[in-house]
Amino acid sequence: MRGRLVDNPGSAAERKRARRWEWLRETFPDLDRMSVIDLGGTADSWQRAPVRPAAVHVVNLESAPSELPAWLRADQGDACSLPDHILADHYDLVFSNAVLEHVGGHAQRMRFAEAVHKLADRHWVQTPYRYFPVEPHWLFPGFQFLPVNMKVAVARRWPLAYGGASTREDALWATLNVELIGRTEMAYCFPDSEIRAERMFGLVKSLIAVRA
Repeated sequence: MRGRLVDNPGSAAERKRARRWEWLRETFPDLDRMSVIDLGGTADSWQRAPVRPAAVHVVNLESAPSELPAWLRADQGDACSLPDHILADHYDLVFSNAVLEHVGGHAQRMRFAEAVHKLADRHWVQTPYRYFPVEPHWLFPGFQFLPVNMKVAVARRWPLAYGGASTREDALWATLNVELIGRTEMAYCFPDSEIRAERMFGLVKSLIAVRA
């Protein structure tokens, strides 16, 4: 069921992601000539993407793949505490999709935003909207508003849960590592950006901070 809703080709979430790629291309029509750094993304997602910048540098907490095409580079690193050799580079665009809610609270979000502003003059930073009625990771209505102990119970038992936590400790870790935000917090992190709303069923589903 989760696959049909969010993971598999043809799912509602996959169609939404395809539209987001198209929106990115419309916003940055010279994308195919740009150098892009993706904070928190994966090399695999870019190799499957319907857009192809001139060069992409992916920075992720996971180990970097050993073999990549010439246009794609990957480094292991924390987007909130980037090493100097990455911060010293300058890119045409910073891209980030569904990462800001995972970095660990307000202070970490501000460190993330500071890195975005250092790395490029233009950016596209997307995060799920806190007040969309169905939490996007667990696909459970109002999950983001529950007390932590109730979140843990849902995370362990709900069949559509994110991450498949089998123990209480795993469920607790998973729930504490997601913090959705609203428009006010997004604008605070990116005060000079346009805050766009991505909608589903007429409701705001995610926010995108854009500086073009």
